[in-house]
Amino acid sequence: MTSDATAADTATTTPEPEPEPGPGAAPEPGRTRSRASRIRRGLAWTAAVLVLGSAGAGWWVYSHLEGNIDSVDLDRAIGTDNRPPKVVEKAQNVLVLGSDSRAGANGELDHGNVSGARSDTAMLVHIPEGRSRATAVSIPRDTLITRPECKDQDGKTVPGANRVMFNSVYSVAGPACVVKTVEQLSGIRVDHFVEVDFAGFKGLVDALGGVTVTLDQPMTGAKGGLKLDAGTHRLNGTDSLKFVRTRYGYGDGSDLGRIGLQQQFMLALLAEIKKQDALGNPARLYKLADAGTKSLTTDSDLASLTALADFAQSMKGVDPSTMETIMLPVAYDKVDPNRVVVAQEQASQLWEALRTDQKVPPSAKDSPAKGGGKGTKS
Repeated sequence: MTSDATAADTATTTPEPEPEPGPGAAPEPGRTRSRASRIRRGLAWTAAVLVLGSAGAGWWVYSHLEGNIDSVDLDRAIGTDNRPPKVVEKAQNVLVLGSDSRAGANGELDHGNVSGARSDTAMLVHIPEGRSRATAVSIPRDTLITRPECKDQDGKTVPGANRVMFNSVYSVAGPACVVKTVEQLSGIRVDHFVEVDFAGFKGLVDALGGVTVTLDQPMTGAKGGLKLDAGTHRLNGTDSLKFVRTRYGYGDGSDLGRIGLQQQFMLALLAEIKKQDALGNPARLYKLADAGTKSLTTDSDLASLTALADFAQSMKGVDPSTMETIMLPVAYDKVDPNRVVVAQEQASQLWEALRTDQKVPPSAKDSPAKGGGKGTKS
């Protein structure tokens, strides 16, 4: 009896295979739900794979770009004693350095027989509290200054020295000592520093597709420099590097004359970035970031993509057309006329205006040693 009951139970609990619906027949509700469920699961897995793949690619991009950035901890390298106090809390002062290192890819861009590296370009950029304008002060590299005691990049103490050329500070004691020197020179607290070498500069210009400049007078190409007629030119990265480093083939051939070219090119570069809306175009932004970060050194507070992006975003209100460019007022040295010294009366007015976030008076821009090279337009 038990076996009969079992057989009966089996007969009643094992369903007969259901026939497939014929052509044109509507599927039954249960079958529709089952098929829809499988489709949803398939789509979910596909979406998950795509999201994870995108996240992986995004992480690779982030890690790749962030890994390009070198940094220096200014507080550790300089210390916190004897640094100028911050006067206007929301104003920013950024020291921008262009290094003339011939190491690595830089050697292919300049074959000069020069060892080590110097600060080929130095600008202290002041961004006022409202961040709607900016002032860039170029420090002539031939300026004789007093170098403070510093620690070099290996932590060794480098004694202070008098009457040394400003651009030699970098080669002797590294970028942190340049920051300390500028703070001592100006009495202004430097919030950040950014350093780009030859290769980084070239890559940035090429990522933009070039930069346009206009000359009112020709460049002669003297001593291996760039040769250009008067007029408008679209310069690629290599020629842009030659342009900002041209000295003997333009104006009076002085370092002071070259500063005019560097300032005008900087404005043209910023205008190009703004014109292309490079910060709002993801593909273009990646190219710029990849090119720019390959040869970038910053202070440790800026040494991440997040920090750099936040800082760039905060600077969007600065219009290159209203940016003021000034050369630190200098006078020709009485002992060596090939060198200059800080014109203290004018320089003191300049530094005080920037330190207190005030407009720079015309008298603070009047440099006794002027140099040539005017006649460039962005």
